[in-house]
Amino acid sequence: MNINYISVTQINLYLKRIFDENIHLRKIFIKGEISNFKKHFSGHLYFTLKDDSSRINAVMFKTNASKLKFIPEDGMKVLIEGRVSVYPEGGSYQIYVDKIEQDGLGNLFIEYEKLKKKLQEEGLFDKEHKKAIPKYPLTIGVVTAETGAAIHDITSTIKRRFPLTTVYLFPALVQGKDASKDIIKKLKQADDYNLELIIIGRGGGSIEDLWAFNDEELARVIYNAKTPIISAVGHEVDFTIADFVADMRAPTPTGAAEMSVPELSDVKVLFSSKKNELYSRITNKLELNKETLTKLSNSYFLKNPLMLYENKSLKLDDFNNRLNKSIDLILKTNTNKINTLKENYILQNPKVIYESKLNTIKTNITLLNKNMNLVIKTNDHKLQYIIQTLKLVNPLNILDKGYSLVKKDNTIIKDIKNININDEINIKLSKGSIKATVKEKLDK
Repeated sequence: MNINYISVTQINLYLKRIFDENIHLRKIFIKGEISNFKKHFSGHLYFTLKDDSSRINAVMFKTNASKLKFIPEDGMKVLIEGRVSVYPEGGSYQIYVDKIEQDGLGNLFIEYEKLKKKLQEEGLFDKEHKKAIPKYPLTIGVVTAETGAAIHDITSTIKRRFPLTTVYLFPALVQGKDASKDIIKKLKQADDYNLELIIIGRGGGSIEDLWAFNDEELARVIYNAKTPIISAVGHEVDFTIADFVADMRAPTPTGAAEMSVPELSDVKVLFSSKKNELYSRITNKLELNKETLTKLSNSYFLKNPLMLYENKSLKLDDFNNRLNKSIDLILKTNTNKINTLKENYILQNPKVIYESKLNTIKTNITLLNKNMNLVIKTNDHKLQYIIQTLKLVNPLNILDKGYSLVKKDNTIIKDIKNININDEINIKLSKGSIKATVKEKLDK
């Protein structure tokens, strides 16, 4: 019997052709919830589209993804247009997405993101504002539904881990139109109850079920609460505004209970360790004090207390003698200084100082007058010498000897080359001047 075996590629390509030729799969409209969303560096979008009981892989290529007016994310419910085909290399079928629109809940996501951004910019999520969670709280308030898995999980976990803690329930609506207002009311009551810690939350559900914990007023009440708050809303993948603003977020209500109290066995081990450490320290302290006491009891001075008194008495006498000697020496020195001052000639004759200073002043005045006259006489001689010198070099004095100055246009003529026939010149004499016209030039 001849069997015709085909390759894996052939069967996958065959199935792909069947999918591609099916008129019902060429263009489909499908709705669901996005999960496992990833944006590849190439620009392609990969995600899973799911509902309550099934899922399908989806891809949206960069060309279509660039046309989106919003950013898809996990948990978003969407309406999709595309085609279903086989991916031959992987042997799996998936939907190739052409368009994505947000389903009715898309508006909730937009509202959620706007509020999240607003509160984050105001600093409500900042770590520096978060209060420390107590290590061993003895009183814990729980704001959640009175009936439900959340309160049961929290109370049973706390009782099992740390039975010393008392849990106070503040029953509240955690779903529906009036849920957020009721949660706020019960949270304020719990905050005024002088508790060490508050847990706020509920079990899992859809985004509509958890929407009460995305309320702005609730976020501000959590932020302004004086009691540390742990938020435990939904499952590990669920995030609400209450989670971001709370002092600590727990993935589940059970997780919140585990984070709020220690394990009793761990506490016992810690107490045992601290007990042994304290016992060791006390023992060592007692041993040291015992040694000190033994040394003191064997001390020579304790056995002979009178010797201690005698030694101190001798030291006191020695200090007293030294002090008296120092006082006597200081008094004697100062007495000698006083006597010396009393015998001083100037103190006995204070007029001598005045007369001495007066004579000095008179001498200085005489010397100053003498020096002033000498300076004046010297400067007078210098002045007469300068005057005489100026007279000698004064060109006008030469005119008295019969010389004259010839000028043309107020310029002194020094060379015959600087004057021409018929030029008008001015001849300056010792007394007066002459205006003349040049008739002839002689070079010699």
